[in-house]
Amino acid sequence: MNQNLSPVYAGLDIAKDHLQLLLQGRSYQLRNTGAGHLQLLKSLRSVAGVHVICEATGGYERAVVAALHAAAIPVSVINPARVRQFARASGEQAKTDPIDAATLTAFGHTFAPEPTPPRTAVQIKLAALVSRRLQLLDLRVAEAQRAELCGEPSLRKHFLNWLRQLDRQILQIEALIERLLLKQGPLAAQVERLDQITGVGRITAVSVLAQMPELGRLNRRQAAALAGLAPFNRESGKWTGKRFIRGGRAQLRRALYMAALAASRSNHLLKPFYQRLVAAGKPAKLALTAVMRKLLVLMNHLLKNPNFSLAH
Repeated sequence: MNQNLSPVYAGLDIAKDHLQLLLQGRSYQLRNTGAGHLQLLKSLRSVAGVHVICEATGGYERAVVAALHAAAIPVSVINPARVRQFARASGEQAKTDPIDAATLTAFGHTFAPEPTPPRTAVQIKLAALVSRRLQLLDLRVAEAQRAELCGEPSLRKHFLNWLRQLDRQILQIEALIERLLLKQGPLAAQVERLDQITGVGRITAVSVLAQMPELGRLNRRQAAALAGLAPFNRESGKWTGKRFIRGGRAQLRRALYMAALAASRSNHLLKPFYQRLVAAGKPAKLALTAVMRKLLVLMNHLLKNPNFSLAH
């Protein structure tokens, strides 16, 4: 894109089956298919300096965002909660596809968000594998609880067979992750580097890198903010409320939680930090959140500085 041109923001509302585009005051409804993506690119290429604004939709946006990246058209994928708050602040209570596209366009003009960088094929595959493993783990926990509560003996064998099948599938996913790492030297080296941190296992390292491929290229504030671990102040006049975290990447925080729990008990850097917070009267949950934040900052620092020693 010509750097001298002012961006022309185009709101793109994405649903499972269709796309709603608002471009320079004109509305377009397209199919969320390969053919629809080609039509979208044709419309966008007719305007110089176009910058697409869309929301993360849980997966429906992936193919169209990949098409935009491949066509070198800037696109910003925004947290939907942030867009909804913007709509309410603008006095817009209704919610339809054309209204959402208009809201996204206005969001672009107001905040001028940075383009979302494209993910590599390896990053996309790793994220899919990690996400699937997490889905299977959640399913196994739910089914194990149902098996425990089941009072019908004839169903117990069914539950046991199903749980064993889920265990096999989880192992298969983990094997696919290891096979991917064998082919990707730099990624494998990052996993090994993070695995050196006491409390961070290999799977946690993979999960963190899958959810935050930017790790190692951020400053400490950016890392905490993207994870949703940066605390927000709550103050008004003389009143000061409790600080809290909000937003960010929930699956990343989930991976960090168990690692922080282990690190707070055994890591030579983070255990004393956790104990100081608790001794100062901080609730255990708040102290653990602070450990999660510090752990992520440490991970980022390790990848950014290959010569840094954990013995420090």
